[in-house]
Amino acid sequence: MTRMDTQNVETRIVGRSINRLDGPQKVTGSATYAYERAKMRQTLVGVFATATIGKGEIRELNTSAAETMPGVRLVITHRNAPQQGELNPETPGFAVRARPILAGTRIDHFGQPIALVVADTFENARDAAHAVVATYTSMPGSFAYVEGNNVTEPELANAGFPAFTQHGDFDAGYAGAAVKIDQTYETPPHFSQPLEPHATLARWEGEMLHITTSHQTIRYIGVSLKAALDIEPENLTISAPFVGGGFGSKLAVHADMMGAAIAAMMVNEPVKVCMTRQQMFSLLGMRPWQRQRVRLGADTAGRLVAIGHEALIYSNSRDPFLEQTGTVTRSLYSGANRMTRHRATHLDLTNGEPVRGPGELPGLLAVESAMDELAEALNMDPVELRALNDTMMDPESGVPLTGRSLTECLRTGADRFGWSQRPTRPRSRQEGQWLIGMGMASAIRMHFQGATDVEVAITPERRVAVRSDLTDIGTGSYTILAQFAAEVLGVSVSDVDIFLAHSSLPAGGGSGGSWGASNTTAALHDACLSLVQQAGVPAGDNFISQTLAKYPKGLSATGRLPASSQVPDWSEKSRHTYGAHFVELAVHRLTGEIRVRRMLGAFSAGRIINPKTARSQLLGGMIWGLSAALREAAEIDPRYGNIVNGDLAEYLLPVHADVPDVEVVLVDKPDLDANPVGVKGVGELGACGASAAFVNALYNACGVRVRHFPIKLASIFSHFPERH
Repeated sequence: MTRMDTQNVETRIVGRSINRLDGPQKVTGSATYAYERAKMRQTLVGVFATATIGKGEIRELNTSAAETMPGVRLVITHRNAPQQGELNPETPGFAVRARPILAGTRIDHFGQPIALVVADTFENARDAAHAVVATYTSMPGSFAYVEGNNVTEPELANAGFPAFTQHGDFDAGYAGAAVKIDQTYETPPHFSQPLEPHATLARWEGEMLHITTSHQTIRYIGVSLKAALDIEPENLTISAPFVGGGFGSKLAVHADMMGAAIAAMMVNEPVKVCMTRQQMFSLLGMRPWQRQRVRLGADTAGRLVAIGHEALIYSNSRDPFLEQTGTVTRSLYSGANRMTRHRATHLDLTNGEPVRGPGELPGLLAVESAMDELAEALNMDPVELRALNDTMMDPESGVPLTGRSLTECLRTGADRFGWSQRPTRPRSRQEGQWLIGMGMASAIRMHFQGATDVEVAITPERRVAVRSDLTDIGTGSYTILAQFAAEVLGVSVSDVDIFLAHSSLPAGGGSGGSWGASNTTAALHDACLSLVQQAGVPAGDNFISQTLAKYPKGLSATGRLPASSQVPDWSEKSRHTYGAHFVELAVHRLTGEIRVRRMLGAFSAGRIINPKTARSQLLGGMIWGLSAALREAAEIDPRYGNIVNGDLAEYLLPVHADVPDVEVVLVDKPDLDANPVGVKGVGELGACGASAAFVNALYNACGVRVRHFPIKLASIFSHFPERH
């Protein structure tokens, strides 16, 4: 595969802030989402009835009233649901497991489906679902971690990372360090809660199942449904043309898809199922509760000599997901003596799943808070401490770090933010009754490469067609792929049509993990080069007409990007994206109220195809970091296992009044060691490390260290000297 030449390629299209091509469809309503693909009366509607206990057994289930209500066609329970494949916790990869529903009387978590009512309208189905009456035999459950809970030592964390690593002698290095930090940080469960709820429309034609769904990755659906319903790939078509956000929650098959598929089979008509907003808190997974211990040892000059990062994580033993929290430490800073460890504890809750920045968001919140504490202990500027411990070689694998721009992000961000004006002592800057502080944190996010195919064609209609099963989850995939194809072929963006998110199209890795754009554009680059070679005419303004002069019926080519496991020398380099976050906030000295005033992030994520869409992704991630630090927490009743704040009225998220002016600085540096086009992902990078910058700014403002998140008024106000 020929690499994109950064010197000679004209960047009149790639690198420009082109408006989203799908924008007009979305603002006019012509971009139809999964639940909208069939209008009222064209399909039946399914609504779940769910369990009201946290653990136990269904003793009796009375559906007689529901079955006689207006419009009801069928009530599906464990008594009549078809046989499904069993959930196998040994299946590697949480996203491809079979997840049967209504398969028995056992209740494993609060909100588990106990019935699916199929009716002619949503309202009729909803009312009938409320009429399903269950009586239970409750059993004791473990709904919150307490000391003494069973703890296991898994071999692997999510995405195949080793759960335990050690280099050098951590214990000896830490014991001999001149300056030490040993702190424990606790983060609560989080939910993705995308704007579009999880929804699926299903219909059968004989043995053929047609699904339109809100999902991030087409490939995973096929594997999961094969395991659950024994559907062969040739008997399954999947479409997800527009997806209103996912943030990791739409990587796996959930109850909406299983319910729609089963119901449509049983009634022999199309059925659509959409989770209610409240059901999304119990029918989906969550970022698991975690307790992290971070130990940092440094010499008197500030050089790290020992780094220890241990995470105790809730991982449901029925459907395990061990978030890769400790991996953020492995490539972040230099230091000869190192140790990371992940341990798991089971709770009787819905399973863990990725939530934006899985591993990085909670991991960097702990590590970068500890780095701030170390900087204070050393009487050293936090930016300088991080820059001093920067490295061009991966400190654990010993191979080069490609595109390593951490210090550049630190310096660029500090200069643009005015970091030199930061108060050197907590509570030393005051404006009226407001205490003012600044904080910062580093960001790192691993770069993933998965097997990806893309087809590009010149059609008889004088168009360029790009075809991939990649989903656009609101990130701008339609736009950046059109930009990229136009750039390489030398045509206009208006000449390019993008066809995405259908199982009949060339298979890729989908959208998630910040790999969608990088993998797909690299494969598209290969396809475009192959098309130019086959056409035998130069790329440029006349490429389409000259190609059709030789090939009147059109011409196509497929580009391929191999999975990293298929690249022989992949392990000889270490690939990541980088950033630095800066925050200024104010804390009222009499009330403890926190007001965020400014946020700035400087990011290096390889070649930036479209600064506008990249900025949107990074800005959203930064605000997510604000939310994790100051707002978000799933409050679980330790007696019953229910989520007390299971709706958007009480699951606190930032609103516009909470979000100040946010500045995003792009350090546009193609990383040609990551892939032939130098593109890496930005979608999750903005959330990585952002939370710690808020925590550190809070300390700089008022002198209170918070290690149990989110930050609450009571956790800081009681420490104010004004209270004593």
